[in-house]
Amino acid sequence: MHDPAPLARFGNVVASGLRDVTSDPGALDSTGWWAVVADFEGRLVCARFDDVRTAAPPRPRPGGWRGPAAGDWTSSLGRAAYVSGVRRIREHIAAGEVYQANLCRVLTAPLPDPDAADPDELTALLARGNPAPHAGTVRLPAHGIEVATASPELYLARRGRTVESRPIKGTGRAPEDLLEKDRAENVMIVDLVRNDLGRVCAAGSVTVPALCAVEPHPGLVHLVSTVRGELAPGAGWAELLAHTFPPGSVTGAPKSSALRVIRALETAPRGPYCGGIGWVDADRGTGELAVGIRTFWIDRAAPGGPVLRFGTGAGITWGSDPQREWEETELKASRLLAVASGEYGTAAREAAAVRATGTAGRTGGATP
Repeated sequence: MHDPAPLARFGNVVASGLRDVTSDPGALDSTGWWAVVADFEGRLVCARFDDVRTAAPPRPRPGGWRGPAAGDWTSSLGRAAYVSGVRRIREHIAAGEVYQANLCRVLTAPLPDPDAADPDELTALLARGNPAPHAGTVRLPAHGIEVATASPELYLARRGRTVESRPIKGTGRAPEDLLEKDRAENVMIVDLVRNDLGRVCAAGSVTVPALCAVEPHPGLVHLVSTVRGELAPGAGWAELLAHTFPPGSVTGAPKSSALRVIRALETAPRGPYCGGIGWVDADRGTGELAVGIRTFWIDRAAPGGPVLRFGTGAGITWGSDPQREWEETELKASRLLAVASGEYGTAAREAAAVRATGTAGRTGGATP
């Protein structure tokens, strides 16, 4: 019977001893240390833990994680459907309905040994195969949450009354792969994030300390900007989430129009992917929520038995090339799927994992 103890881990902090769970974001401004998982579709789980301590990131245990076979991944959108979706978004842009929209797909594979599938063991593998600044685990099996994230993107950080977001837009294998389209995409999302934070921050306090900085990450580079502001009097986590969720970098601009386009084109719910994952220390007035990208989650209620899921996507603008956008989703997924399948480190096997994610027409397992 699979029933591991509740746990949360971010960086060098690990939390156990679950006290309570709530869906009320206002609790994040009360007392205690909280792990937070917000699904893209709006479900919020805040878990308060009693035992919070410093601990080194876990080391992989031989046999501690049994992941799916590299060839078992299926996609909610195959290549043809994804390319068609990109073209459809460009039609919406031409009609003036949206400037940009993110098109995502969810990859799914059956777990070969569900009782031995612990997301914290997967986090240990990811820490070595794909280290990330916002890596972590949230394990709440009784609440249907088993998440391992290697997110590189900061959705919201809070230090007292100062809040910050670091949206990522623009991806390439190397800096020379980044196009003017990538910069334009980043600037559009920075404007959206500025507007979102402006609704909850003091007038005139929102600034952009960094715009379109090139950041290296395992296997790729990103354009990353920083947006910062000071919370208005009386505003807290509830207001922050109400005015900024879902994150602008994984929706599009204008956000409301982009969400309508996403609902029409995507065939599987995103779940924790593209949501918010992280921690809040209410006693110290601090916290960090990452955008739930480069994120795996276990779905034990899937038809046919427990599965592992992973999301990947790309921001679509008028300048997008449909085939290139598909290839960007493959680039973002390939290294992490190889790690989860236990194949990372052998080039030929990693290439096989890339091919597996893009098998057009194999859509059966990815839609819950």
